[in-house]
Amino acid sequence: MGSYQLIKENINPHLQGNKCILRIEGRDDVESALSELDSSSSPILGRNAASRCIPSASGTTRLVSLDIFRGFTVALMILVDNAGGFFPAINHSPWNGLTLADFVMPFFLFMVGISLGLAYKNLTCRGAASKKAMLRALKLLTLGVFLQGGYFHGINNLTYGVDMYQIRWMGILQRIAIAYFLVAACEIWLRNDDKVNSELSLLKKYRRQWVVVLMLTALYLLLLYGLYVPDWEYQIPIEASSSAKVYSVKCGVHGDTGPACNAVGMIDRKILGIHHLYRRPIYARTKQCSINSPDYGPLPPDAPSWCQAPFDPEGILSTVMATVSCLLGLQYGHIIVHFKDHKTRLLQWFVHSCGLVALAVICEVCGMHINKVLYSFSYMCFTTGAAGILFAAIYIMVREVIPIVQAYNHLIHMTCLNILQLVYF
Repeated sequence: MGSYQLIKENINPHLQGNKCILRIEGRDDVESALSELDSSSSPILGRNAASRCIPSASGTTRLVSLDIFRGFTVALMILVDNAGGFFPAINHSPWNGLTLADFVMPFFLFMVGISLGLAYKNLTCRGAASKKAMLRALKLLTLGVFLQGGYFHGINNLTYGVDMYQIRWMGILQRIAIAYFLVAACEIWLRNDDKVNSELSLLKKYRRQWVVVLMLTALYLLLLYGLYVPDWEYQIPIEASSSAKVYSVKCGVHGDTGPACNAVGMIDRKILGIHHLYRRPIYARTKQCSINSPDYGPLPPDAPSWCQAPFDPEGILSTVMATVSCLLGLQYGHIIVHFKDHKTRLLQWFVHSCGLVALAVICEVCGMHINKVLYSFSYMCFTTGAAGILFAAIYIMVREVIPIVQAYNHLIHMTCLNILQLVYF
């Protein structure tokens, strides 16, 4: 078994030669040892350290697997944003179903959850942490409203500016801000000081957070399937005229998950107001509303009245279920914090992830369809499970594959140096 030393050089130029040496034996978790050091500025020796942790500019260590997962998600976002218009098959699903683009938002929320689990593992002051989380959420919320709220409308005419009557309150950054703050509050306040030495003790330590998961899920399902959705109407301005055409949508149902009569849209219309919703609804790409489906296109002759109605894909009720995605990501972060054995981590990640995917498939078969726009329960389960499987796969790659590649690169490098020495000397 190998033996390594983690050495921290003091980066203060006035205190030269001051070192902190931490010795670890065998295959103990290097990340756990690094957590005992406040910072690290010297190279870390050893196979696991080289493949798993890197020091950041601020002196704290980073989880390489999470950084790679983040980079992959950003690359996926760029791909679907730029290629989705040319290849509608990878663009967001018009309604039920799942495409490549539909994984981006849940992956970001999953990352937020894991990061919060790592960030608050050594929490000292709950009040200060809560204040910091609130400020961060407000900054992100404000930025989201500024970027997606309609501030850039009417650039070429005199109506340019802020139209508070039509500003869009919800959006992607706003959803992330809300989920971040709620999950951060749960991590700061809803945990105890119990020791964790098994899967059961981990569940007991964070049982109040699991209660929140169950409450949010129950609230979402209760409102989605229990609320009565009455008939409603909306207006579309007529070009070259000051009047508007009124469209009526017939509903009068409970528990409908179609584009026109779902509780998600009704809640947004009642609370936010229909003028503050997204004006290019995703369901305008369905077969009922577009002759070019799954892309946008002209309305068919028999298009239903709701095809042009505003609908926010990041609405209030769907954000409730999105917060559950973030909370589940937080539990994956807890596994990193409390379990140092790699096999134990991977086993728990794969078991939880496969369980979520299986539950999503069962829900889909039973009629609870996977739907990104509504952020359905089955969609949350499937995408969170997929995120967990991908994260575990990256974790394995970083720990097993990258060190082998590094070793071969080092061998090739040394071989080239030896050849050069033989040739020139």
